[in-house]
Amino acid sequence: MQQLLLDIRPAARPTLDNFIPGTNRELLGHLKQWLGGETAETALYIWGPPGSGKTHLLKALATEAGGHVWNGAGEIPANLPLAAVDDVEKLDEPAQIATFDAYNRAKAAGLRFVAAGENAPAGLKLREDLRTRLGWGLVYRLYPLSDADMQAALARHAQALGFDLDPAIANWLLTRASRNLGYLLQIVEALDRYSLQTKRRITLPLLKEILP
Repeated sequence: MQQLLLDIRPAARPTLDNFIPGTNRELLGHLKQWLGGETAETALYIWGPPGSGKTHLLKALATEAGGHVWNGAGEIPANLPLAAVDDVEKLDEPAQIATFDAYNRAKAAGLRFVAAGENAPAGLKLREDLRTRLGWGLVYRLYPLSDADMQAALARHAQALGFDLDPAIANWLLTRASRNLGYLLQIVEALDRYSLQTKRRITLPLLKEILP
């Protein structure tokens, strides 16, 4: 039995254009406007449950603006066009202070600051000064994709690779594997490669061979 995790290629570089919005289409439009400088507010906070795409959006914004995503390790680089802080609810005390300072530096310099967490600012268990700052700018809620949205995304990706994905395979992945869409898309790619390698049709039994 092959270990699929050893055969998964790096995910495609996150961009705003390859983000699957689902019910977040309006939010995606707002982010593009914010990134393009069409809004006066320079600070942004995105919140939503795990797997809803927060990290994808932060990496996309940072890449397109020449910034950097930070999650508490090391120091936040200063004077970047955009500073992005992920998983704010996991920041320890020193990291919270560093985030507070980065927010203030960005505000004073007219640079962009974006952060993401699992809860709205009012529900974050952080230092009061940082929690307050995160609520001062634009605040957007990110909703997770529905099963129908995820199945459609998997089917579209499979078609782009040149095959039709059996709905039974998509259903099995959504109930048995991680619900991280990027990871599931990588599984579809690995399944396609294994099918070509073994010269066998893509079926649910074939998937089970490579994904214990």
